[in-house]
Amino acid sequence: MSEWRERLEQARRSGEFGTIPMADVSRFTGLDLMRRIIDGTYPPPSIGGALNFALTEAEEGRVVFTGWPTEAHLNPMGTVHGGWAATIMDSALACAVHTTCAAGEASTTVEFKVNLVRPVLPGMGELACEGRVVHRGRNLAVSEATLKGPDGRTLAFGTETCSILRMPG
Repeated sequence: MSEWRERLEQARRSGEFGTIPMADVSRFTGLDLMRRIIDGTYPPPSIGGALNFALTEAEEGRVVFTGWPTEAHLNPMGTVHGGWAATIMDSALACAVHTTCAAGEASTTVEFKVNLVRPVLPGMGELACEGRVVHRGRNLAVSEATLKGPDGRTLAFGTETCSILRMPG
């Protein structure tokens, strides 16, 4: 089992999911915060536990989330619900932007669009969703992401606009 899946399983057993402390948003850059999630300084976010995905790579302007959809994520037609793909993509799109935030800055999604081009099926194995920043301005940033199967084929792609926020204090 991969390291990220082991960490999620441990968090499920212990009930230790969490969020980034707001005081740390003022102290660390967005990239530092993302790396602290990856290295286990912060517990994994609960959304990753519910949908079985985790942040696995982060550098400035780029992140990768790795996910493992299961039967728990099926729609009535027997494929993984499009909301699963949209959520892992929103996570990659937004976190890619967040890696460009200075200490005291945060970002939030304003809008996003996802194109589902192939079905996501349970049992496909680990899927990788890479998010990249294509524009970073003072107040807005735009990112793009691609969700790929274990064979490297594109399953979905999308874009997102985020607002850049300055934290008080």
